[in-house]
Amino acid sequence: MYGSERAGDDAERTAFRKSEKKYKLYYENNPKSSKKKKQPKQVDLSEVLDFKFISELFNQKGELPPGVVHVNCGFDGSVFGLENRPGFYFIPGAVTLDEQCKWIRESLTNFPQPPNRTNHNVIYGPISNLFSAAKEGKIFVEEERSNNDLDSDSSGSVSNGDCGRWTFHEEDIARSRGKTCKLVPASVLLRKLRWSTLGLQFNWSNRNYDVSLPHKKIPDALCQLAKRMAAPAMPVGEEFLPEAAIVNYFGSGDTLGGHLDDMEADWSKPIVSMSFGCKAIFLLGGKSREDEPLAMFLRSGDVVLMAGEARECFHGVPRIFTDEEKAEITPLESQFSDEDDRCFLDYIRTSRININIRQVY
Repeated sequence: MYGSERAGDDAERTAFRKSEKKYKLYYENNPKSSKKKKQPKQVDLSEVLDFKFISELFNQKGELPPGVVHVNCGFDGSVFGLENRPGFYFIPGAVTLDEQCKWIRESLTNFPQPPNRTNHNVIYGPISNLFSAAKEGKIFVEEERSNNDLDSDSSGSVSNGDCGRWTFHEEDIARSRGKTCKLVPASVLLRKLRWSTLGLQFNWSNRNYDVSLPHKKIPDALCQLAKRMAAPAMPVGEEFLPEAAIVNYFGSGDTLGGHLDDMEADWSKPIVSMSFGCKAIFLLGGKSREDEPLAMFLRSGDVVLMAGEARECFHGVPRIFTDEEKAEITPLESQFSDEDDRCFLDYIRTSRININIRQVY
């Protein structure tokens, strides 16, 4: 993703790419350490904007750091902007803890369900009930179409063209077929889940919205939440109309490279981006990759709005923090304390989920 690592390439890297590399997760090069015990390299976080701290300081003393402005818009909670990034809004802790837990559950259980598309569709076709299969320790098995002996032990099958079909099986049954079939643990597929789409489906190959693709509507409760969060960035007298959403899933070491969200017709309407799970670093650049980006922390419950000129700014996520000290998910851990919630807690302890919602037309 970052090209060559030779020292001489520094002069050729854009300002945005240099910042990505600065904050990206790297490990100490200690050959005596096992992979599981590798220690992350220390990174200088002194220049990262912390809107949680900024909000606390503003509420206590009315003070703001240079370049940060408080937005008076009647919103129930503090809203901040940046002087040199019009159309960008940051709302720290905007989503309640109960709502965070609700959308974490939905993002893992319902949002990846067909006909919604995920990154797995290309290889495996649509996959149903992935999270429950991972929870139950099942194995995804591919078998040639000519073999019809996968029976009632499977929990549903999906077709992937003419080459074969995939089915979830209990581990012992799956292993018994392993010599003739491809096997993938459901837990591995869950960890490799990178995105799912809600509402109007985005065609990643053509980079446009394909209204012909079947899809489920964005849940009403999520639409209402998005409308409420979008209010500070909306033109006077207009209401945000959620039509499409992309859910991004991040594990340790995962990144989202610098990009533009530019496929919607009306850029005056914001993208509503909600963060859940482990803390991350968000980079907000300018209209060119050569513009020096600003780095800021994103915590669970934070909301970012990008509208107008901010829609033309490159942005990305070079780092999530999964260690106990920096992940800052203690409130979520207390909420996911029941035994039934153990699977959600195990996932979110080392993951981040981002739901970004758009008005397409």
